[in-house]
Amino acid sequence: MDRATEISHYNDYGTWIRSKFPFRVQKISVNAGFSCPNRDGRIGHGGCIYCDNRTFNPAYCNSNDSITRQLEEGKRFFSRKYPDMKYLAYFQAYTNTYESVERLKELYDEALRVDDVVGIVIGTRPDCMSDELLDYLEQLNKQTFLIVEYGIETANDETLKRINRGHSFECVRNTVERTVAKGIITGGHIILGLPGEDAKESLRQAPIISSLPINILKIHQMQIIRDTKLAKIYEGNPFHVYSANEYIELISEYIKLIRKDIVIERFVSQSPKELLIAPHWGLKNYEFTNLLMNKLRKENIYQGQDIQ
Repeated sequence: MDRATEISHYNDYGTWIRSKFPFRVQKISVNAGFSCPNRDGRIGHGGCIYCDNRTFNPAYCNSNDSITRQLEEGKRFFSRKYPDMKYLAYFQAYTNTYESVERLKELYDEALRVDDVVGIVIGTRPDCMSDELLDYLEQLNKQTFLIVEYGIETANDETLKRINRGHSFECVRNTVERTVAKGIITGGHIILGLPGEDAKESLRQAPIISSLPINILKIHQMQIIRDTKLAKIYEGNPFHVYSANEYIELISEYIKLIRKDIVIERFVSQSPKELLIAPHWGLKNYEFTNLLMNKLRKENIYQGQDIQ
């Protein structure tokens, strides 16, 4: 089966990003040393109960190093496999708009001055996007490739409180709409299986998430990470986390309720074994995606097919 047939069951990020550039591009994560407003006391302490940035920060991400050095280290890591690769600077760790606009300009501009960096991706929270910064990003978007990616996590306000997120879903919708209105490619990130949310609740939320004017959606399973507040809750009173088969069933139903034009960037996340308490699937991300694709093909499941 050819690649085009394989991915036609959902709107695949790999195909989408290849349509944006005449060359191969790779994200390089950078850690600019930011905090979050639910960590430093502005709106709360301790951060989200599940969060540990070690789960997705590569070894070359060291906030003590300059943005330039982190990007150069990342380039060396990836260029061994693809010497002609170009790069997107991915401001990923913590909240990457949680600073003064002037300081943010300096950091973003530094990243864009690095050779072979052809754009930036900014991961942030919906309550950390001022009008002043959005006006600046509107102008930056006219000069380079830009994605702004918001942590949504859930459309359930009770769950947002439970996980110490520090904002409402109304805040998510307002900020996403403001960002899209500026012509900026806008992404969202959600977690399926958060405490108190079963498959029925996730499927209830799918049309709500789909109603946001986002361009890109990242989905991943709830993971229990060592030394987080969630780990302590789980160890004291274990709650259900999805098996790989259960999660495949959920994703198969979930994507039926997601708008066809939304690009799905991923379905799962893979945390380092030494940090992960549960679930232990024993699958690489690509192996999970292969299992999911087998089900989608076998049952003729397509993104958006159950949208009325």
